[in-house]
Amino acid sequence: MFAQARESAGTGEATFEESTLGEVLDAATERYGPHFAAVLATSAVWINGEPAHREDVVGERDEIAVLPPVSGG
Repeated sequence: MFAQARESAGTGEATFEESTLGEVLDAATERYGPHFAAVLATSAVWINGEPAHREDVVGERDEIAVLPPVSGG
């Protein structure tokens, strides 16, 4: 997890046993609460460096990245 996602979860890394991306994201939301859910709602989510969808299957060696939007100027 990066930036705001890391801050709202209180960690940059976690392990989940669920089998789809949607299940992992739901479990993370339950674990980390409403502030994390709000950040997740505006974040991109990737599996192993590729854009992902909730129905994608994940394995124990897959890396899920939660990437909040970045602003700059």
